[in-house]
Amino acid sequence: MSRSVGVVVPAYRPDRSVLVAYLGALQAEIDPADLRVELDQPEERTVEALRETGATVNVVESRRGKGQALTDGFEALDTDVLAFADADGSTPAESVRNVIDQVRVGEVDLAAGSRRHPDADVQSHQTVFRQHLGDVFAWLARRLLDVSLRDYQCGAKAMTRETWQAIRPHLYQPGFAWDIEVLAVADTLGYTIREVPVTWIDHPDSTVTTTDAVPELLRALVVTRRRARRLGAGTEPDESGRTEPAPLINRVR
Repeated sequence: MSRSVGVVVPAYRPDRSVLVAYLGALQAEIDPADLRVELDQPEERTVEALRETGATVNVVESRRGKGQALTDGFEALDTDVLAFADADGSTPAESVRNVIDQVRVGEVDLAAGSRRHPDADVQSHQTVFRQHLGDVFAWLARRLLDVSLRDYQCGAKAMTRETWQAIRPHLYQPGFAWDIEVLAVADTLGYTIREVPVTWIDHPDSTVTTTDAVPELLRALVVTRRRARRLGAGTEPDESGRTEPAPLINRVR
């Protein structure tokens, strides 16, 4: 039986022309049952342009953070496979499809795109500074988390609905660290994860800034390690440190 696919693209003040073209490429390459943009603080002309692509566009006037936007988007999907791609288009639509196909054909429960996989095709690199930061972060993550990957933050991931429903109650991170938490929780709960090589074309105008993202990611590594291990032991600490069931992030608006 063919599995339906939903794709969420989180976007905060995106480059309008880049995102419009990317949505068209995703439609053509993947033909998703639902293509959804979670759009924060946009200009009105951006909203109009994105809706003309045929995608569902959910507009929020405040900045939610990547994790919250993806959580809201995934909660709105009713497809068998749930996937996301970053709005800057650094992971081409064909690579996003390759990631999704690992889940769609039943190979794994969760597939994570990887720029650091030996078979990845990096056509446009980040700055040397950002590359080194990424390498150091991945090295730390492999030592602090039980899930061992080469790349935790690539903007292309897909999972089964069952996987999402199982990990959803254990997610806290509203920002860039959402990817780390999703992977760690899925691994702790016993879901199969595969790292999939992608083509990567770095987008220098990304809204992700190193000064904001690095401290958030480092804090999240430590917190996620603790929560994943508590979850594996049958308990999980809340934000105050008490051991009790985890709260949801925010409900869908």
